[in-house]
Amino acid sequence: MSSKIYSVELSGLDGLLVEIEVDTRMSIPSFSIVGLPDAAVMEAKERVMSAVKNAGFPLPRGKIVVNLAPADLKKVGPRYDVPIALGLIAFSKLVPEASFKEMVFLGELSLDGTVRPITGILVSTEFARRCGFKKILVPKENASEAALIQGIEVIPVGHLKEAILYLNGGLCILPIVPRMTEADTSTTVDMSMIKGQRQAKRALEIAAAGGHNILMTGAPGAGKTLMARALRGILPDMTQAEMLEVTRIYSVAGQLPKSQSLISSRPFRMVHHTASAISIVGGGQNPMPGEITLAHRGVLFMDEIAEFPQQVLEVLRQPIEDGYMTISRAKATVTYPSQFCLVAAMNPCPCGYFGVEKFKGKCTCVMTKIKNYHRRLSGPLLDRIDIHLKVEPVEHAALISPTTDAEQSETVRERVNRAYQKQIARFKGYKITRNAEMDTAQIEKFCVLDAESKKLLHVAINDLQFSARAYYRAIKMARTIADLDDQEHIHPKHVSEAVRYLFKKRF
Repeated sequence: MSSKIYSVELSGLDGLLVEIEVDTRMSIPSFSIVGLPDAAVMEAKERVMSAVKNAGFPLPRGKIVVNLAPADLKKVGPRYDVPIALGLIAFSKLVPEASFKEMVFLGELSLDGTVRPITGILVSTEFARRCGFKKILVPKENASEAALIQGIEVIPVGHLKEAILYLNGGLCILPIVPRMTEADTSTTVDMSMIKGQRQAKRALEIAAAGGHNILMTGAPGAGKTLMARALRGILPDMTQAEMLEVTRIYSVAGQLPKSQSLISSRPFRMVHHTASAISIVGGGQNPMPGEITLAHRGVLFMDEIAEFPQQVLEVLRQPIEDGYMTISRAKATVTYPSQFCLVAAMNPCPCGYFGVEKFKGKCTCVMTKIKNYHRRLSGPLLDRIDIHLKVEPVEHAALISPTTDAEQSETVRERVNRAYQKQIARFKGYKITRNAEMDTAQIEKFCVLDAESKKLLHVAINDLQFSARAYYRAIKMARTIADLDDQEHIHPKHVSEAVRYLFKKRF
């Protein structure tokens, strides 16, 4: 008679129920695992046999067969070690099989029986609760993360012996308290540290408040990277739902910090221009989240964006527009969220000095080379960036003068938070939280323009030949500017400021 025990396989940011059936029969001693296991699952037989033996429990004699059902679902990773071991021990009547029915088991085993942590515990626990399971047994190091999900009892174990002891009623489990940490609002670059650049700082504030994408173009040393780093300190606070959403992603990716079970600060991901397309959008043989997903609800910073291969830049178009990325493989199709704020920086030309008044005559690039440099960012990609900002170098007089009236990041952050709270209240009942995420129907409902604002926008769009997408982007930015000004309605001054940030073709 076989024993049956339940576990969970990850599929993107969701789970799939796996039934682990363990059977033995009198034959030449062997151990086989079937059910489309990967290499890590296949190697579980060596870990399990050593762990069970070193923990002092007997192994069944004869041929051992472990079936992971459903058989056509790819099983990945060492998460099945603990349930397989418990299924084997159940044959010795050392654990009641009735206790397997309402529980899910997860965990990797070391050779001495120690239970090691695994990835994706938050997603697995949430799925187990939805499936109606009452309890979940997890590695002790993952317990705080699993405890974030209410409505299911978390059983933390540090050794295989502890799991057996609990199943036999000999181990009392105390309530698990998640490790909660305060949101880190400190930053190495404060807004007050930025000399001059008043318009650029205003643009960053708008981007932070409404989740708008921004491209900064300027000469080397103008402060583009410095300002991008300062943006981190003015991002709005995350809601509880957003914290769980981001934590779920980092749990699956195996990047959840050990010191905390809940990510409370918005992600800020910096990508080098040598990164591949797969590392940015996600993928691989077993599709994993990429940088755009790890930046979900936060910022993706691409410095020197014109140095990225064009193939890499073009794959950003769909996730920027849709807010998600679908990765299709032969055995699976997974969808990851990618609602991020793109912050990009570039030079005006390969040498960096074209069109900069301060460095007039210093540019050595021919016009053909400059045009090819700018063509690396295609029109469709540029059309998806809300704020196009030209960053001028700061004069030496401004650099050496003391700043006594410069706003600190904390002050700007308060305004951004107030604007963000307005958006949360406005979009209650919708699946969005920020102005940049609005679709056409939502723009028509929440961004009503008066006659003067419509006329101003119409003239600007016709004169500058903006696309339909740019038209709606201008309205969304105007809504954010009005929120920052604590205005219920959009006024012409808000539209005027928004139009100034739209992309204007140079060549």
